[in-house]
Amino acid sequence: MAEPLREHVAADFGTERRLVVEPGLPARVAAIAEPVLGDLGYRLVRVRVSGADGCTVQIMAERPDGSMTIEDCDAASRALSPVLDVADPIDRTYRLELSSPGLDRPLVRRSDFERYAGHVEKIEMAMPVDGRKRFRGLLLGVEGDAARIRCESVAPGEPDQALLPIEEMAEAKLVLTDALIAEALRRSKQAERGEAAGHGIGHDPAGSPRRHMDHQRARGASRDRAHTEGE
Repeated sequence: MAEPLREHVAADFGTERRLVVEPGLPARVAAIAEPVLGDLGYRLVRVRVSGADGCTVQIMAERPDGSMTIEDCDAASRALSPVLDVADPIDRTYRLELSSPGLDRPLVRRSDFERYAGHVEKIEMAMPVDGRKRFRGLLLGVEGDAARIRCESVAPGEPDQALLPIEEMAEAKLVLTDALIAEALRRSKQAERGEAAGHGIGHDPAGSPRRHMDHQRARGASRDRAHTEGE
């Protein structure tokens, strides 16, 4: 059974660096976006640049509690758009999309691996570890700067656990399981009770993704805006 997610917010929320990072053009966008998001009280999770709809720049961010509402995405988009216009990292028309991490979120910081211990994750290493690059299994916790997982499938005679350096991961993300959904529902209900009591606690319902899409930024020139909620 998965352990409850850690409820605390790390004291170094604003300064803890990402260990799982993107290369190339996404890295250049990340370098521009991260300080802007930090000034708003959010932190960067991931940047992706894809060929969807010609070109889509997806920036994933979160609040200290791990949530990101549609209003948060809109505020982040409005702050980032002029900065990206000036920096001009994309040499063609693109769509800027701000989104929340969602349930099957990427794990990019040491605290992410600590917080989601007890849940299943998929990891792809940049370089092979013990002859393999892809791992899937139960996240057991963090030891130093490495994550320990109990692998779901191993060959006879091979160890069923792997210790994987976080900074050497190309990608790590949670697997959507019944336990993860149940935990998110529990947290959502707690947040609703907090709001009812006047504490002003806000979470995405069940951790569902929230997005703001700024359509057709022709090297920075914004046009029609649309909001996309969920998937």
